[in-house]
Amino acid sequence: MRVVAAVAGVTLVALVLIDAFETVVLPRSVSWRFRLTRVYFQATWRAWTAFARRVDRVARRERFLAVFGPFSLLGLLAVWAAALILSFSALQWSADALSAGDALFISGTLFFTLGFDTLHPVSGLARVLAVVEGGMGFGFLALVLAYFPVLYQSFSRREVRLTLLDAWAGSPPAAGEVLRRLARAGELPALEHFLRDWEVWCSELLESGISYPVVAYFRSQHQRQSWVSALTTVLDLTALLRVGIDGLPSWQARATFAIARHAAVDLSQVFRADPDFSCDRLDDEALERLRRHLEAAGLRPRRSPEADAQLRELRRSYEPFVSGLSRSMMMPLPAWWRDEPAKDNWETSPKRPADGHL
Repeated sequence: MRVVAAVAGVTLVALVLIDAFETVVLPRSVSWRFRLTRVYFQATWRAWTAFARRVDRVARRERFLAVFGPFSLLGLLAVWAAALILSFSALQWSADALSAGDALFISGTLFFTLGFDTLHPVSGLARVLAVVEGGMGFGFLALVLAYFPVLYQSFSRREVRLTLLDAWAGSPPAAGEVLRRLARAGELPALEHFLRDWEVWCSELLESGISYPVVAYFRSQHQRQSWVSALTTVLDLTALLRVGIDGLPSWQARATFAIARHAAVDLSQVFRADPDFSCDRLDDEALERLRRHLEAAGLRPRRSPEADAQLRELRRSYEPFVSGLSRSMMMPLPAWWRDEPAKDNWETSPKRPADGHL
């Protein structure tokens, strides 16, 4: 029995260490079919969203969903710590004449370096295990201290550009709104710089989603914004530009569309978001209304059966994937344009008290 416990303990230690290495240290997606971190996030996110769908008020539901990212991160670290303590307790129990409770107590005090002397390892092997577990406890603490700043820096970089989108595309964002605002202000040449900046953002989004998938569960500060809606807006805008609008850049749109579509496809695979191939956000009637909106702003979108077919083909290359991400992450997809004016996030403010004092 003690041999079985030893084998189980060594196996569990190896699984946790490999999982922590792949999650924190290895900067690439891992294709293992079974991973402790993946199972943990899939199970907890499924339970969390099942409860969230029962919340009727959108604002309250968003606040509830926003808790998941930080809370699940703490939970993952707790799972790793508990698994290591349990595995070393099995090793201590197999190496010394201890009860299961005493072995668990020794393992816990060693891992957290508490230093109680009421119980201590006796055999030579148990003492070696004690040194190894104590060192691993220090390493775990260092891992936590290093992991949190990296995650929050990645989240901050994502949100800075996403927040800036508010003034360009509105809240929630819309591809047609970007073109309308630039045309109205006579600043259409700024579009190329805008697309170049978002090409970099999509690349960083893809990199952080692959290296640190937990960041994707961190939601934006405002409920009308999300990384899914921003990514979709960039894809919509660049698809329109690739089909053709007189006087507007097409090459930069092609480059930005390529990385944005790459991000949508790869992230849907990372998060096991099944593509929705029935998704169609722009039928023929909606496309005609969109073109009229653009023409009313002084733009000249390309009109022809070939243009319609090209736009349809471009949309089919990314809409199923962003739709799958939207459903999986509970982040709504944006519209192509605004039918009615609405205040952006920067234009809203808390209501003043009745006496006029803040």
